[in-house]
Amino acid sequence: MSALLAAVVAGYGVFLAYTAVVFGWRGVGLGTAPGAPAVPGPGSAGRHEARRHRWQGRAGDWLTQAGLGEVRPIEFGVVIATLFVAGAAGGLLLFGAPVPAVVVGTFAATFPVASYRRRRTVRRQRAQECWPRLIDEIRILTSSAGRSIPQALLEVGRTGPVELRPAFAAGQREWLLSTDFARTVAVLEDQLADPTADAACETLLIAHELGGTDLDRRLTDLADDRRADTQGRKDAMAKQAGVRFARKFVLVVPIGMAVVGLSVGTGRAAYETPLGQMVVVVALGLVVGCWMWAGQIMRLPDERRVLR
Repeated sequence: MSALLAAVVAGYGVFLAYTAVVFGWRGVGLGTAPGAPAVPGPGSAGRHEARRHRWQGRAGDWLTQAGLGEVRPIEFGVVIATLFVAGAAGGLLLFGAPVPAVVVGTFAATFPVASYRRRRTVRRQRAQECWPRLIDEIRILTSSAGRSIPQALLEVGRTGPVELRPAFAAGQREWLLSTDFARTVAVLEDQLADPTADAACETLLIAHELGGTDLDRRLTDLADDRRADTQGRKDAMAKQAGVRFARKFVLVVPIGMAVVGLSVGTGRAAYETPLGQMVVVVALGLVVGCWMWAGQIMRLPDERRVLR
């Protein structure tokens, strides 16, 4: 019981450390500390507040790109803490020692991040594949069909991919309420949180405000650039398919061997000895390290939002 309590306390400590670094929260509660200043102050306090807002903006973009824009970062943190406790409890039952349990719990706490990252990657791949077609449709509507730029953008969004329709619906509401294309573009960029969407929307906004006859050429160049980038990413992912499949054995094989070791002779008792605990911790560290290292070297670079 004491080991499980220690694992729970350690999990909450990891949660507090994570939220302090990523979200800038202070105190021991599930959120910012009571009485924290709402307005950035001068000097180091202002810099700290700026860093906190920057981290919160990145976390919001990350969740939006995963299709979880309605999920608050605090809810995401609670899920991480819960999985840590569950993983620590499972590790305690498996190895019968608190130190390996904390390591297993820490690794389990990374599952939501990995799952949401995968979901984010899939959604961004779909968006990257559809944006060249959307840009071409906007170009045809503005040049041949005589649509205005706001009408063409919103009309294309209504018939676009399902993942993008909620963002365009929010942009449509903003346009109907304000008829301000700049505000409509800001809503779209905030809801889509995608570099290609930023580039396309800013190009259309500048053309709408300044006019000109080269919109057709600019949209054609942008669509061609997006097609080349999408094809390059597809080729890279295809070459990594075998390696990604082999990466799963980094988890499956060691876990299977650990479970088998429990039923061989005095395997479970060996896990509970100090030497056994040290070996388990080192082995778990190597598994986690290899898993993260393999994922890092196979990770394709993400485009940064420079026009947000």
